[in-house]
Amino acid sequence: MNYKINFKKALFVIAVFALCNFKLALCYPLEFIDHSGNKINIDKIPSSVVSLVPSVSEIIFKLGAGESLKAVTIYDTSPPEVSKKEIVGGFFSPSVDKIEKINPDVIFYSKLQKNVVERLKNKKCILINLEHDSVSDSFDVIFTLGKIFNKEDEAKKIAEQIKEEFLLISEKTSRIPESKKQRVIRLMGRDTIMTPGDDSFQNEFIRFAGGIAPVLNKKGKIVTVTKEEWIKFNPQVIYGCGGDTIKAEKMFKEPGWKDVDAVKNGRIYNFPCELTCRASVNSGYFVSWLSARIYGDEFSDASKFVLEEKVFKSKKIDVDLDYIKDIHIDYSKIYDFGNKTLVVEFKKPLSIISTLEGQRNGIKTVGNHYSPPPCWGIGHNEGFEAQRDHVYKVIGKSLKDSSFLFTGADMDNLSIKRKEFKDMVVYALVTAGVKSNAMRMSVDEGMFYEPGTINIIILTNMKLTPRAMTRAIISATEAKSAVMQDIDARSTYTPIVNQATGTGTDNILVVEGAGKELKNAGGHSKLGELIAKAVYEGVSEAIYNQNGIIAERNIFSRLRDRNLSVFEILSAYGCECSSKESGMVGEFEDLLLQPRYASFLKASFALSDDYEKGLINDLSSYELWCKQVEEEIAGHEITEDKDYLAGIDLPVVVDMAVNSLLNGIHARKSSSPE
Repeated sequence: MNYKINFKKALFVIAVFALCNFKLALCYPLEFIDHSGNKINIDKIPSSVVSLVPSVSEIIFKLGAGESLKAVTIYDTSPPEVSKKEIVGGFFSPSVDKIEKINPDVIFYSKLQKNVVERLKNKKCILINLEHDSVSDSFDVIFTLGKIFNKEDEAKKIAEQIKEEFLLISEKTSRIPESKKQRVIRLMGRDTIMTPGDDSFQNEFIRFAGGIAPVLNKKGKIVTVTKEEWIKFNPQVIYGCGGDTIKAEKMFKEPGWKDVDAVKNGRIYNFPCELTCRASVNSGYFVSWLSARIYGDEFSDASKFVLEEKVFKSKKIDVDLDYIKDIHIDYSKIYDFGNKTLVVEFKKPLSIISTLEGQRNGIKTVGNHYSPPPCWGIGHNEGFEAQRDHVYKVIGKSLKDSSFLFTGADMDNLSIKRKEFKDMVVYALVTAGVKSNAMRMSVDEGMFYEPGTINIIILTNMKLTPRAMTRAIISATEAKSAVMQDIDARSTYTPIVNQATGTGTDNILVVEGAGKELKNAGGHSKLGELIAKAVYEGVSEAIYNQNGIIAERNIFSRLRDRNLSVFEILSAYGCECSSKESGMVGEFEDLLLQPRYASFLKASFALSDDYEKGLINDLSSYELWCKQVEEEIAGHEITEDKDYLAGIDLPVVVDMAVNSLLNGIHARKSSSPE
């Protein structure tokens, strides 16, 4: 197969759709053939939609039609707005009853969801299959959805952006000699090593990233890799998502499996599953990140840059303080990738205290710089000081009179909060991300990691003494940790037992300001109160903007935060009731869609945290509650409980809760006449 032709074909598809009218009707009624071969007729813009396909959901949000999306599956994790949508279950077994109650105009489904089609095919709602298996198909879906929601211009912009990202990586990797091109494999292993088939879009991603994908002469979404095939291909880079690389670690210790270049050189990477497993609106973003991981050394070579490094636009930010000359976000190209910098310029030099640089005087500019994921590996290779100097050169600042924080949280997700009391004003400028390196201090091991970063800049209309500035750091830190506790943000390293107190790369910068002199910013002072409130609200909003995490999130998100999922609980850990034929996964998901049982499991999380800390010692009353719940589910008395999770390392309380749900489901199934 000529893969270079396929690459050109994908770009041609984008260009055709971007430059000419899409060949559907230009107005309603709209008529087209979906991916199941069904003729679809739509008379008006859908106002009530259920999407059972996460990639379709992402496109709908990106088009700006998210208000019409009423419900999604538990696997829909981005953008942040999805966290506020109703959940109708998992991908394989969504609840048809919940879908019917929503009474949607349109349902986007996958061919795997046969129960949905059978139950609803004669209803008034329109069933549309837009799943896709290739990158070029994904553009077809984007434009089809653009027509459905009357967002054709937005669809063209999305396609053009992805095209530009693909073309940039194509240009960058074309400058790498063929002899240095890397063999790359997408790992999907558990007890065996698996990978996408030759025809998968995931192998297209590898080729778009400039890598050499395996050709095993096997087709399908996932295929087994034999030891002989593994050794013959000899991958130089291995990547996975979620728990793929962790689950495969034991394989990498065995003869043959460990004897490939990627394992020997430690070139094994992990990416978010919502990027690796979907050909959707973020395809160009993921290919850029993957390519930068594969070719970090080449991409850091300035002689091979494609684009000029410079600021190409700015966006003004409104902050009303007398000593502020200007505040804006600069958008720049650094290492060929889009960087964003919050820049706060003063009318005269001021003193600041930064947890990154300490106390500094004569500062004219402070700020917060965002480097996107493709730059992370490059920046680590260069070292912090070299990276900082590189950024300063591009944005036109000097270390002599500037002090910046650095983050992996997108500056477009910046939160700005203002608090005031009489003549006292406090601003908190916050970026935050807690998905990659959240930690519980005093418990988790200290190690450097890629930026997750809660960065806080505090500005006030008062003049703060050094004492007040340092005390402000404590007030801000306590407020930040209070947010982590109140939303139950979990440690990345020990999520099942520990809440996080922050991330491993958090920083705070306090500006002395100008005006009446204040010497105290502690908890008992009004200034400390305002700082804490502004920081609390800012961190809460920034975490939502970046990660979509809110306190009232659904039980499936709470499980995912603990590195647990319904499927993994029932199958990956060896539960005997986990076969797809038993339908246990679907029944467990349906049970957790009921607020009563979702709240029961959520309560177990809170109780578990206190039990693990030693705040609770006697679980006898909770054991009675578990018994009541399982018999309520079963519909009759259960004389003998079974441990379905034997040998699984779960906290005691969570183990009791999950086992009670499983015992109830199993007893109900066993007693059913069917």
